[in-house]
Formats: sequence, structure tokens, C-alpha cells
Amino acid sequence: MKIKPMNDRVLVLRVAEEQKTAGGIIIPDTAKEKPQEGKVVSTGPGKVGEDGKRVALEVKKGDRILFSKYAGTEIKIDGVEHVFMREDDILGILE
Repeated sequence: MKIKPMNDRVLVLRVAEEQKTAGGIIIPDTAKEKPQEGKVVSTGPGKVGEDGKRVALEVKKGDRILFSKYAGTEIKIDGVEHVFMREDDILGILE
């Protein structure tokens, strides 16, 4: 299934976190928090500014990003969990 986000929305695939702590303790699935890091899968064309011109997004497909803890809407695409969010929910791009 292909999805193209609208306006300033971004489709993100969460990056899996480590299964162990630095000390070697294995963390069970029930104790894990959802990661706040992800990879941009698809972006919209950008939002329309007050002057009627489209403002392009700063993120692009393939960027690794950090986003706020409760950002976006979780959806499943072909059995894989993704997050739809606005560009404003993105905290930064990892380099």
C-alpha cells in the first residue's frame, strides 16, 4: 500500500530500540517505552503560507528524526506500525 501525506504531514517508521541495557539486562516488551526516533518514509508537499505560496518541508525521505513523545497518529501499513505527524512535532534531524 502506498500513502502520500497531505500538506505538512510526515509518515515516519519508528526505529527499534535496544533489547538490553548497558549492563546486559534484557528489557521485556511490557516495560519498554516507544522510541522517539524514526526514519521519514514519505512527506507531503508542504503547507500553504498566508501569501498562498507553498512552503516546502525541511525534512525529506530517508532522514532520521527525533520527535515528541506523544506526537502524531499511529497507523499500521501492511502490518508495520508507522506514525503520521505534522512537521511541527519533529524536534530535530539526526546527522
